[in-house]
Amino acid sequence: MALLAGCLPSSSESETSSNVPPIVGGVDSDSTSPEEETTSTISLDVKIGQMLLVGFRGLEVRNHDAPIVQDIRDHHIGGVLLFDYDVAQRRPVRNIQSPEQVRKLVIALQAYSEIPLLVGIDYEGGIISRLPKKYGFPATVSHQYLGRKNNLALTRQYATRMAQTLAELGINLNFAPVVDVNTNPNNPIIAKKKRSFSANPEIVAKQALEYIRAHRSQNVLCTLKHFPGHGSSRADSHLGMADVTNTWSDIELIPYREIIEAGEADAIMTAHVFNKKLDPKYPATLSKQTITGLLRDQLGFKGIVFSDDMQMRAIANHYGLETAVRKAIEAGVDILVIGNNTGYFVPDIVAQVTTIIKRLVKKGTISPARIDDSYQRILRLKRKVMNLNAN
Repeated sequence: MALLAGCLPSSSESETSSNVPPIVGGVDSDSTSPEEETTSTISLDVKIGQMLLVGFRGLEVRNHDAPIVQDIRDHHIGGVLLFDYDVAQRRPVRNIQSPEQVRKLVIALQAYSEIPLLVGIDYEGGIISRLPKKYGFPATVSHQYLGRKNNLALTRQYATRMAQTLAELGINLNFAPVVDVNTNPNNPIIAKKKRSFSANPEIVAKQALEYIRAHRSQNVLCTLKHFPGHGSSRADSHLGMADVTNTWSDIELIPYREIIEAGEADAIMTAHVFNKKLDPKYPATLSKQTITGLLRDQLGFKGIVFSDDMQMRAIANHYGLETAVRKAIEAGVDILVIGNNTGYFVPDIVAQVTTIIKRLVKKGTISPARIDDSYQRILRLKRKVMNLNAN
């Protein structure tokens, strides 16, 4: 991938490049390499930074003084999240204005990063599309539309077109497809927004697999969401805690199981849902029983676990920042998503979170080995991005 490979420095280009491992082609997602087996030469700051994917303000990056550039250079963040609307300012000016503007923005961001960035976006199709038609991007259709048609060739056609759009912009990670099973037709955040393929988990799985394969054909990776299932909820976790204890069913795991077994699950995003059947104390994002016990140990998932946005009210209203960060990492989250776009903007949120994680490691609350586990998985995913683009 020319865009990503171009940002990897030689030893003469950066004083800190000796702390950053090479990311090269030819390594598949399940293999290990010498630099993964021994991470002692990599600074803790770099490892922690790679565990953060953050939102920011700005349509362009003019120079190295831009706050997001400082987060990339000083805190080594692993990725960025693009939005088309600034919630706190209540205006449609954030990161997206036109195809050419987004392409230039992504190139500029990658140029400042020693380790290639994951550039993520919510581009599900239909209502949830951060690349709106009014800004010159192609029209899209919802998961619900595709699921009702249940025509895999049609799904491949629409998903390929979407993936082509992302690839042309340099966006390498789509926070889609939604694999929530539409068990509650009155669900305010899933069903009402037409985000689920179907109430039939088999249709969800087949549609999602086609969607993922279409993206891979265009060198874009996907993230399944929202584990272990948000389809039965009666509340919106953006606004508060969603308790699915009495509505959740294990049929909601079927799409995850089938996609994992098919070898097509590179990344999965957690849900901020509370389910006493799985964990009597913590919501999924903060639950070791759910992420490590269920997702990794029982379902056999070996890829990246993203949190949903850690600033959403389901988490922010119930847990302090340090507690939320600690519990998420202990639970098994690899990358903390911090959109900085949930109604308020925290300019130093990256510095706050990196300081918290570093302190937890130094206190022994979180082990260096736990950080290494996530860091190695992140490198494997980034190698996969580069390998796709090299083919």
